[in-house]
Amino acid sequence: MKKNLVKASSLAAGLLALAGCANLQPGPQNMTFFVTSAGPGKGGDLGGLEGADRHCQTLATAAGAGAGARTWHAYLSTQAPKLDDPNFVNARDRIGSGPWHNAKGERIARDVEELHSAHSNVTKQSALDENGKPVKGRGDAPNQHDMLTGSRADGTAFPGAPFADMSCGNWTQSGAGGAAMTGHHDRIGPIASPWAQSWNSTHPTLGCSPEKIRPTGGEGLFYCFAVK
Repeated sequence: MKKNLVKASSLAAGLLALAGCANLQPGPQNMTFFVTSAGPGKGGDLGGLEGADRHCQTLATAAGAGAGARTWHAYLSTQAPKLDDPNFVNARDRIGSGPWHNAKGERIARDVEELHSAHSNVTKQSALDENGKPVKGRGDAPNQHDMLTGSRADGTAFPGAPFADMSCGNWTQSGAGGAAMTGHHDRIGPIASPWAQSWNSTHPTLGCSPEKIRPTGGEGLFYCFAVK
């Protein structure tokens, strides 16, 4: 009798494990993270956070299989108008609680803390676009590994004026001026240094226009996370 109970428990555990795997089958229906396959086309002007979120939602919907039924947010921070103003947004606070998986079912991170730790699984192999395709990185032509984030390594915003613009006027500017902090989705930079290998905070762009974003390896792409 005891043996039968043990076998039954093992069988139940196996079935639960299979059920769990079934919920993470590759495909847009279970995707909760992706890199945009294209930007809106205006450099650092994403239409503010609302426009960037809308772009994520549009791409997810186009990917099909129900991905658009989720609520998608762009991983972007905004700066306050001035140093002592609390009106800023941290990218880490607007992407839900996780876990997040790419279109192939690979886990990116369990939660916000893991995402911003050394255990984050954002790499060239895992940071796929909404169609499950890899995004060009360092060594490819053209290099497009600069992801717009406007964030520090812990996912928080940079201070506001009089400090430098790090979010292209909170994602509303597309001119030669201003700048936006970027991260390298492939975790590769010109030198083997932590700042050069960060997925979310490596270096600022040269400006906010498409022409100023491209020279350092960017195409106005960014990360999208499913909030729910």
